[in-house]
Amino acid sequence: MPNIGLFIVCVLIWGSTWIAITYQLGHVAPILSVAYRFSIAALILGLFCKIKGLSLTLPAAIHLRMLMVGLCLYTLDYTLLYYSEQYIISALVAVMSSSIIYINVVLRRLLLKKPIRTEVIWGATLGLVGVFLIFLPEFGQLGTNTMLWVGIGLAMASFFFAAMGNVVSEQILDRGTPVVQMNFWAMSYGVMFTTSYALFTNTPFLLPNSTEYWTALIYLALFGSVIAFGAYMQLVQRMGSDKAAYVVLMYPIVSLLISTLFEGFNWHWPAITGVLFILLGNAIAMGKLKRKPPQPVI
Repeated sequence: MPNIGLFIVCVLIWGSTWIAITYQLGHVAPILSVAYRFSIAALILGLFCKIKGLSLTLPAAIHLRMLMVGLCLYTLDYTLLYYSEQYIISALVAVMSSSIIYINVVLRRLLLKKPIRTEVIWGATLGLVGVFLIFLPEFGQLGTNTMLWVGIGLAMASFFFAAMGNVVSEQILDRGTPVVQMNFWAMSYGVMFTTSYALFTNTPFLLPNSTEYWTALIYLALFGSVIAFGAYMQLVQRMGSDKAAYVVLMYPIVSLLISTLFEGFNWHWPAITGVLFILLGNAIAMGKLKRKPPQPVI
């Protein structure tokens, strides 16, 4: 699939997972929802490898890095994200997720010694302005709700670990590791961490009696984890984690549309302007608006 197709898959699916997560809140501890989600996703990936005859044998050094991805991306990132959405609406989480791009750029430079691409910084900055304009009314709540700050802190910690997982994933993929096998092991390690934590804290392993919970869980596992992460990791492999992370500035638009239907979001002119800023920033970040070199004077 071409990069644009992979990009669209990630944007459409992850733009809808914000609201899907809210249907799981309050039924079981968030750590269990994360464990259930990635258990199903890892099982699907494992069966796919078995059917296709794909080897799951990888070097020990790669396993250590996949263990880190499992801890950062599939354990801490999503667990903290689930907890944060108990205090703030999904649209505001989508706004703050834009910070992943900047964290990715810094970590990519520090850990992988790869150059900082200025088009990504400029594009991300325009996109961040756009996202801020879209959800401008949400910031009026910051001074009136103390628990909102708790949610913001949890969300920001979540995005730091997401960025760390992205950069380590790029390092793994740079070594020629297949995407499907990497995701299988990383998600499996994530399940190991989340389940161990649940056992250590004596969290009751409950199975909710709720159709909406299980519908959301299957959607998040199959589409949000198996398909979207498969597409995303291919983008990381082809474009780098800095450019691939730009999906976090695009899927708030999808989140916005869904929030309009389910959370009563009201459109306003700053929101429309914000969408235009995001689209312009995307064009810059992906190198679609590069300056032409000056023509020689004859």
